[in-house]
Amino acid sequence: MDVMGDKVTLFETGRFVQTSDPGQAEQPGGTDRSITDETGADETGAVADEVAELARRRLAAEAGDVEAMSVLGAMLLRRGDLDGAEPHLRAATAAGDRAAANNLGVLLQQRGYADEAAGWWRIAAVAGSAPAAHALGRHHRERGDEPAAEYWLRQSAEQGHVLGAYALADLLEHRADPGTERWMRVAAERGHREAAYRLARALDRRSGHDGAEGGGAGGSGTGPPGEAEQWYRQAAARGHRRAALHLGAILEKRGELKEAGRWYLTSAKDGEARAACALGFLLRDAGDTESAAVWWLRAAQDGDGNAANALGALHAERGETQTAERWYRAAMDAGDVNGAYNLALLCAEQGRTPQAEQWYRHAAYAGHREAANALAVLLLQGGDTTGAEPWFSKAAESGSVDAAFNLGILYAGRGLQAEALRWYERAAAAGHTEAALQVGMARLRAGDERAAERHLRCAAGGGSAEAAYRLAAVLDARRPPPPAHELGESVIHEKTECEEWYERAASQGHRRAQVRVGMLAAARGDVVEAARWYRQAAEAGSRNGAFNLGLLLAREGSEPEAAVWWTRAADAGHGRAALRLALVYARRGELAEGQRWADRAVALGPREVAQRAARLRDALREELSA
Repeated sequence: MDVMGDKVTLFETGRFVQTSDPGQAEQPGGTDRSITDETGADETGAVADEVAELARRRLAAEAGDVEAMSVLGAMLLRRGDLDGAEPHLRAATAAGDRAAANNLGVLLQQRGYADEAAGWWRIAAVAGSAPAAHALGRHHRERGDEPAAEYWLRQSAEQGHVLGAYALADLLEHRADPGTERWMRVAAERGHREAAYRLARALDRRSGHDGAEGGGAGGSGTGPPGEAEQWYRQAAARGHRRAALHLGAILEKRGELKEAGRWYLTSAKDGEARAACALGFLLRDAGDTESAAVWWLRAAQDGDGNAANALGALHAERGETQTAERWYRAAMDAGDVNGAYNLALLCAEQGRTPQAEQWYRHAAYAGHREAANALAVLLLQGGDTTGAEPWFSKAAESGSVDAAFNLGILYAGRGLQAEALRWYERAAAAGHTEAALQVGMARLRAGDERAAERHLRCAAGGGSAEAAYRLAAVLDARRPPPPAHELGESVIHEKTECEEWYERAASQGHRRAQVRVGMLAAARGDVVEAARWYRQAAEAGSRNGAFNLGLLLAREGSEPEAAVWWTRAADAGHGRAALRLALVYARRGELAEGQRWADRAVALGPREVAQRAARLRDALREELSA
């Protein structure tokens, strides 16, 4: 008969006589103290003392001492000498010793006579033996008689028997009885480590946490230690490896990494693969990848798919792709769908597109939403729009923010703006920066400036340079004109919010923002700052930046250098720059070159530039033909 609950934690102390024994060898004399109880006394006596005690008890038993018979039988039972123990226990039981009756039941159960054992447990339990009541309750539960099981387990628990309290809690939990927590707490308070662990798990679930098994820390979050944490700590201190794992997760989430590492190490050394994996990540984050790999290897060999994936990623970073692939496959074999996804990514990086598609499909069919999104992108790149759409939809419906954004792009490309906006809004609500930008721009086109501003702020705050520029433009349009100042009056310029957003976009390399920041600097007389921003924009390919830099240089008397930048702008299609070049060459007397640039300005426009350039061209022609 197996002990209910966590077999490993109940038997790993080595203080049980037989792993199949649900009963306990009970001390005679009315103490009901169980020799095989997890909370019993440690075996600290020397072998010689035990032999002497056996001899003394044997002499007393042969002299007819009932208590000696009972104790001698219990000692022999604990040593596994069933043949030697049985006659003494039967004799003591016949004399009315309830401890002997309980222990006789234990002996018979070990021999395989469970029904006969239950008869002796009943006799002992009726006489007030809590261990016998516990064993009898366990016997009835194994046979499916839950009412009888509850009756006897309750008798045991109410007499203060810790295993009886735990077994009763386990039975009640199986039935979803509200009394479960009370008895689990009783057992935990009396030192039962599995009860402490299960109480902590129940408290975690009730508070909405799921601890290490759900990928987070249970019980307390980032606040002060909670009740669940306290029970995890108690169970972990008594050697419960899963409690140590959960305690480590709580401490890690709270930032107490050193103590978290100690509990992970304790749990990992006891064979908990998830703790070994978590310890590996903790070491990796601390920069010790070699030690991390050791623990990941240990966890992966014990079947932890997450650790196998981590090893795969580590080898992939080192360029050891064959080893990485082997570990990704090991993760798949362990049931971790991330293994297939990571293997697909590896194949895609190597240009093995058919294999990448195969593994993306494998992961996507298993419910991996990012694999579904990646598969859709792969199909889209291959021109299979029809095949891509359902995978984007599946990934988006499963919560993939990137897939929702990609669906928006897909529908926008088909001209289905309303459908595209719906998906953009969904992605933006989940924090997708580029989706928020698209929503903001759509709102601007619709004339809803307030809604546009709200979404542009989200996107700009998320790091989008384009959103920062467009937000600045919205705010810029609202600015009142600068006040007029009397001649000679000093002007104190304070940066407005729109200028700050322009500068943020400009510092991220946004060319139009750089030009705008340069214009604002020029407007307040800061020529050096204006030139710096115009030059950055021009060197990045902005024709407006090149044109404005040319204007600035020309005003400062550097017309030859200005002509260089105007040439760059005109070559990029800037009509005003072409007109400026036509004027420069006309003033120099290079009429043919001036006419050429005037022709270019006419072609480039805009209209007013084209008109002025046409007049200049005609004048240059007349001059040339004169």
